[in-house]
Amino acid sequence: MDEKHWYLKDSRLFEQLDPAEISRLEAASRMQVFPRKSLVYLPSDRGDAIFLLTSGRVRLYHVTSDGKETVLTFIEPGEVFGELTLLGQAQREEFAEAMEKSTVVMIPGPEVQRLMETQPSLTLQLTRLMGLRRQRIERRLKSLLFRSNRARLIFLLLELAEKYGKSTPEGVTLGIRLSHQELASMIGSTRETVTVLLGELQLEGGLLVKRRQIILTNLPQLARAIDELPPEIRCLVDEHAESTHPIPGFKRFVD
Repeated sequence: MDEKHWYLKDSRLFEQLDPAEISRLEAASRMQVFPRKSLVYLPSDRGDAIFLLTSGRVRLYHVTSDGKETVLTFIEPGEVFGELTLLGQAQREEFAEAMEKSTVVMIPGPEVQRLMETQPSLTLQLTRLMGLRRQRIERRLKSLLFRSNRARLIFLLLELAEKYGKSTPEGVTLGIRLSHQELASMIGSTRETVTVLLGELQLEGGLLVKRRQIILTNLPQLARAIDELPPEIRCLVDEHAESTHPIPGFKRFVD
């Protein structure tokens, strides 16, 4: 069985398709490996395909007119991105960069649009994906507009905890390592400011920072500080499922 077939079949987005449809989708798609720091696409590229990340991690970001980066979101294995082409977007509007060596399946937009016409479950899944992604971006935008640097950073940490957090004896460990500059790019601040704020939060007992690893030691305290509810932390089904299914985004987490 071709690798593309396995990834498409095991993706939550396409799991409802029958073998014949999977085979047709596989034949039309292509797989490509992107080295760390390489671009999957950039603004003005043609939006004629959607992308399924099978390994690695990709970040989507904008660059402002004065050269500042604004990170929109991170894409994990099992997730699709570049989906706005399905709504008629002729050109990309953001950068997509491989944060580490990443493997991507490129699926022609017309093939997915054809399936959407006959597969209501696929249309529903894609609509839900777009809605949730836009909702997260809008929430972060509101945070950027109306909150202080400190509140923005806490909000971001809670958001990362919801997606990447895992309960450990020390607290909620974020399963993604980000530099202070990357955190700053996500909240519209500077690296120096983020460094100072993380130090303050650590002194207050809200978190620990260990070699770019952030552990939220008091999640309720952080949430109360910005009048938010603590996020629910996702848990692995069991250790056996984790060890036998190495692709995190492919049916590994409890919904």
